[in-house]
Order: sequence, then structure tokens, then C-alpha cells
Amino acid sequence: MNMKKKDCTLLGFDDRLFRLIGMPVVAMLMPVLFFRELIHDSESYWRTTAFGLIHTAAVWQGVRAIFIYLSKRFPGWKEWKTRMKWIVVLSVIYTGSVCTLVNAVGRLFSIESDLSLIPDPIAAYGASYLMVLALGAVYESIRFFQLWKTTALEKENLERAHLASQLEGLRNQVNPHFLFNSLNTLTYLIPEAPDKAVRFVQQLSKVYRYVLESRDDRVIPLQTELEFLQSYIFLLRERFGDNLQVEIGKMDQRSTAIVPLTLQMLFENAIKHNVISTQNPLKIEVFMENGHLIVRNNLQKKNQVMDSTGVGLQNIRDRYRMLTDQEIEVIASQQYFTVILPDIEIYQEKAA
Repeated sequence: MNMKKKDCTLLGFDDRLFRLIGMPVVAMLMPVLFFRELIHDSESYWRTTAFGLIHTAAVWQGVRAIFIYLSKRFPGWKEWKTRMKWIVVLSVIYTGSVCTLVNAVGRLFSIESDLSLIPDPIAAYGASYLMVLALGAVYESIRFFQLWKTTALEKENLERAHLASQLEGLRNQVNPHFLFNSLNTLTYLIPEAPDKAVRFVQQLSKVYRYVLESRDDRVIPLQTELEFLQSYIFLLRERFGDNLQVEIGKMDQRSTAIVPLTLQMLFENAIKHNVISTQNPLKIEVFMENGHLIVRNNLQKKNQVMDSTGVGLQNIRDRYRMLTDQEIEVIASQQYFTVILPDIEIYQEKAA
């Protein structure tokens, strides 16, 4: 049973029904197409057909065995030329040998009866090779198609595995980055305002719980991200006070999704690269326009910026690229730095 399954795999399909029907059909057609001179009546037709069935079965089974052997010997996509060369050579030799042997046996048994029932050798060889050519075309075409389909499927699975690996790496970047920035903020607060530091730690535990719970999600509802953002803004205001101004506009949150922690990372990016002071407060706006979520801050670049940790806009770009064909749009003018996020619908993501 295992051998039959293995043969079917090498051939590209289960050919049992194909052989069961094909051999009698070929044997019945051969006399009509190639050996009409042998047919005098119904008896001679069926006698020629019976003789042809033996011939057809011997050639078919032998060529099939050659095909299976060479498919096992040269299984790869890039080895098809070598496989085809050997299939042609061995099939020609085998078919010629079978044709010679069958004709010899036919003459031996017909020597005392009717030699007119023995086909012309040239016609017999020609019919045999045409049959082998047709069979080879069928088997190789099916196997070629199956091999192409398997290769395409393997390539698709590899691409999916690669994307999944990339996505996991990007997700793993977020947690250490968030924790680093939060602890850095706490370092500022402890010596300056211990009471604020306590409240900060309490809120930090809530925020970090969200980070852990959402890290495995591809997308989350925008409403959930905005609720988290309120807690995160509380932490930022503990540090910056009124020097940081946040304005969140009204938006349709019901069917819109977002990559987890996108807003938090955009806020971090704005804080890292801009001056925040009483004279120059940083204003960050979050709103929807033309169906896109927009995060914008007034641009007041620092003279010296700390070295990038590698997590920021590129991380967000990469994670969105795995979900949608739309690109994140970044616009830097003299007055504002704007990030326009692609629209992701919750229902589409669930369907995918």
C-alpha cells in the first residue's frame, strides 16, 4: 500500500483508473488507426485487438516503471532535462525490445495459421513509439504541473514563515524599548517628586499590562488603543506637565483597527526628537481625516538627539507592510511633522 502511494506521488497522480481504461482503448484503436490491412472481419479485428492489448500492456507498464524510477532518481525541478533525456533513451530501447519480442512470439504462434495477421514491423514500431510519446507527454505534463504546484506552495509557506518570523522580531523590539523609556522617565521623577513617582509606577503597571496583553495581536480596535493612550498620556504628563499638550479629535472607532502600540511609539518619537519646554510646548494631535488616522506634532527639533535605538517609524512601517499594501505616509514641513496611518478595517482583518 505504501509503495502504491509512493508511486502515485512520483507520478503526480493515481493512474490506476487511467491504465484500466487506457490500455483497452489503445488496443482497440490501434488496429483501426495503423493496421487496417489486418482487419477482414470482426474475428480478425478482435484477434488483432487481443494481440495489441498484450503489446500495449507490456509497453505501458514498462515505460511507466522507467518513468517512476527516473522520477525517483532525478526528483528535483532543476533535474528535469536529465530526467527527460534518460526517459527518452530508455523508453526507446525498451519499447523496441518489447516490440521485437512480441512480434517474434506472434510469428511463432502464427507460423502454421495465417501470417497475414502479423502486422508490418515498421508500422508496429511506429505505432509503439507514438503510443510511448503520447503516454510520456501525459505523465510528464501531470508531474510537471504537480511539481510546479508543490514548489509554489513551498515558496508561499516559506514566505509566510519568514513574515511571521519578521513580525515576531518586530514585536519583541517593542517591549524592551517601552520599558527602557518608562524606566528612564521614572529615573527623572524619583529624586524630584517621590509622590509622583509612586503614582507613576501604579499607572505604569496598568500600561505595561496592556503592552503584554496586546503584543501577540496583529491588530487591535482603535478604541482599545486610544483607551491605552489615555493611560500613557498620564505617565507623560507626570514628567512634562503642561509642556506637553495632547489633543485627540472625534473619530469613528467602531470598525477601525490599528497595529498595537503604534500611537505610543509615535508619541515617543515626537518627544525624543523635539524640544519640550514652557516657552516651546510640544503639541501632539490625533485625529481622523478622509478615513485615515493622523498623528501630528509641531516641529521644534532638538539640536542634539540621542542615538536611535532602531525602534520607531521603521518598526511601524514594517508591521503595517505585513498587513496592507498601503504605505505609511510621513510629511515633514517647516511647521509640522505628520504621520498618516493606512486604514485597516477590523472586519477585513478578521476575514483574512
